Amino acid sequence: MTDSGRFDRVTLIVLDSVGIGEMPDAARFGDAGSDTLGHILASRDVRVDHLRELGLGNIRSLAVAPYATPRGSFGKAAIASDGKDTTTGHWEMAGLVTEKAFPTYPQGFPARVIEPFERAVGRRVLGNKPASGTEIIAELGGEHMRTGRPIVYTSADSVFQIATHEEVVPIEELYRWCELARGILQGEDRVGRVIARPFIGQPGAFKRTERRHDYAIPPPGQTLVDHLQSSALKTISVGKIASIFCHRGFDEELAGSNNQLAVDSTVGALRRRDWKGLLFTNLVDFDMLYGHRNDIEGYARALESFDARLPEIFDSMDDRDLLMITADHGCDPTTPSTDHSREFVPILTWGRRARGGVDLGARESMADIGQTIAENFGCRLSTGQSFLEQITL
Repeated sequence: MTDSGRFDRVTLIVLDSVGIGEMPDAARFGDAGSDTLGHILASRDVRVDHLRELGLGNIRSLAVAPYATPRGSFGKAAIASDGKDTTTGHWEMAGLVTEKAFPTYPQGFPARVIEPFERAVGRRVLGNKPASGTEIIAELGGEHMRTGRPIVYTSADSVFQIATHEEVVPIEELYRWCELARGILQGEDRVGRVIARPFIGQPGAFKRTERRHDYAIPPPGQTLVDHLQSSALKTISVGKIASIFCHRGFDEELAGSNNQLAVDSTVGALRRRDWKGLLFTNLVDFDMLYGHRNDIEGYARALESFDARLPEIFDSMDDRDLLMITADHGCDPTTPSTDHSREFVPILTWGRRARGGVDLGARESMADIGQTIAENFGCRLSTGQSFLEQITL
């Protein structure tokens, strides 16, 4: 392969939580039988013609028919890290495998965490238990409005979430409280993310707003975006991507608080011809709005909506662009659990100078995605096996 076969720009789109079937160790994580894409596509006739054309139905047996000659190349990747959360998944695809899972709190946070937090904010907390975000504000939102006490909750993932009403606690104060929590959660309690969860409305009709903000921990080593940025290549994030990496390694951060806005930002960046490098996008609605709420139909509609916008993405791409579509974990809305699931993630690639119809197989790690992008730009990550040569004409 020569430099003339490389791509000037790579767009990596993460369909947040769109896993493609349980991993062999899923039972250890309580996820035996999880199959996010498989179950959604089997729920009804889900129209994902463009994803199917790229090779979605060729990855494995699904309720959508495979193409004899897909336009794209296709495969799936295992999660090599010990975990199934957002931070773990994104770090791994950027070249960092997490050997020890971030701490979780199935019984709520211990006194060594809650008491310093309460002292720091000057108020006692409400909740302090694993819960669905929409359910806990329905349960405790009224009391929060009466008392001003923050709602603190977690999930099966390594998160410390703080929910407050925007008319009770100013948004900047909520963000300050999250920063205080981030400072307290150290050592054995160093959770993957602290998340601000603002909401509005009245009892019985509360609604979370899009002013969510994530406070992650810094990646423990050099990531794909660090390498690209140091090589004077443009690195652009869309949506919550930058926050997952503590805003390290990105030259530009574009809006993407929902899927449609994230696609708008992605298309807008692709239509510009003033940069070479990586465009890294997260589509959060699959996970946030539908997976965690066990909303099967909503999930199906979100897949159809993304699929309907793929031609717009294709048309915005230049001849030397490569598109890669994957996920970071699963979140199967058809199971009783409302949490992430330990699943393989799909890999689909397409570009006018990219080879189509290549079966990339079952990759051992999501780091293969990052290593492929790194090799394209003349870099090398510490882990992962590139498949660049397989997809380059």
